[in-house]
Amino acid sequence: MLACRALWLTTLSLMTAFMHTCAPAHRHLLARRIGRNLATLAGQPDVFGADNCSRFDRLAAHWQAQAERFAPNADASSGGRGLLHALARLAPFAR
Repeated sequence: MLACRALWLTTLSLMTAFMHTCAPAHRHLLARRIGRNLATLAGQPDVFGADNCSRFDRLAAHWQAQAERFAPNADASSGGRGLLHALARLAPFAR
């Protein structure tokens, strides 16, 4: 039970770190870890109850999608890398 609470608090801290970083690679790693933590918490109905576990499961899916969005091999039109590619395309016009 204490380990689950510690994992929940750690996950909240990781969410805060995710919001404070702009680097897509860091966001990818943080979102992946957050998703895995939430998936672990979703498997603990005896500690958090079935309602909270279903919420954790939905949140895990959301964070896994975030991780995919910021993955280094993600499509250039999505995620944090999309802005860099758009700016690179505009660079010739800025001269």
